[in-house]
Amino acid sequence: MQPVRHPLRSERIWGLLLASPALFIIGVFSLLPTLASFLIGFTDWDLLGAPKWVGLDNYTSLLADPVFPKVVANTLLFVVLYLVLDLVLALALALALNQKLRGLGFFRTAYFLPVVTSMVAVSIVWEWIFDPRGGALNEVLRWFGGEPVHWLSDPATALPALVVMSVWKSLGTNVVLFLAGLQALPGEVLESAEVDGATGWRRFWHVTLPLLGPTVLLVGILAGIRAFQTFDSVYIMTHGGPRRSTTVIVYWLFQNAFTYFKLGKASALAYMLFAVLAGLTWVQWTLRKRWVHQEQDT
Repeated sequence: MQPVRHPLRSERIWGLLLASPALFIIGVFSLLPTLASFLIGFTDWDLLGAPKWVGLDNYTSLLADPVFPKVVANTLLFVVLYLVLDLVLALALALALNQKLRGLGFFRTAYFLPVVTSMVAVSIVWEWIFDPRGGALNEVLRWFGGEPVHWLSDPATALPALVVMSVWKSLGTNVVLFLAGLQALPGEVLESAEVDGATGWRRFWHVTLPLLGPTVLLVGILAGIRAFQTFDSVYIMTHGGPRRSTTVIVYWLFQNAFTYFKLGKASALAYMLFAVLAGLTWVQWTLRKRWVHQEQDT
């Protein structure tokens, strides 16, 4: 009597066979480079000679580097300014675009256009806007009797200027996410709150915003990751200056790798950033689960 093959076993084998080409591509072009870059962080390599194993020296040298605290401070300031400005503006615009008015389709499209525009093109346009001699922003200041500001060459204004440009570039993504969250809110709850006398600001603060909590958390996670990974605008507009006032982590990583040819140090910095992002995401996701459980209990 021949043994009967279990159908689930055969399905599993066929599933692995059919998925094997995709798994092979992912392994060769994703997993292996990731593992190689992680190992490079423990070596001294300048792209020319053979890598030399140095253990944790790259991590300790990063922490001892006098530039490191400045870069971390710049990055944290950029992330905080970006998150506050981006979330507030995106939520405000989503609330405005969630109304039943004529012509909203045009405005929804207009706010999303910068998202699909090349960062290089956006950076060049904003360089002209921030130009101290004939830029559009300084022309507006002159109309009101103000003095021209050297937006990108002054250490006090260079980083905030980049934040403004970055928020404008990515605002449409968060507006769409907030719009989806607003349109998914239970209408009966909002109507009950209005019947109970909660209108305007009170209804938004005590009803709409708590119900929108998971969406706010998701948008915050995505926006935070995006802010930590800022590179293009710094590379094109300021090159990390003036006086390193706009040197953020990813741009410094690029400098270590392709300007100073310290591949090991750059790789170590990349995985330090990865650890920070993973930790922040874990904290935010844990808070989300507790939030959901509290809502279910109540």
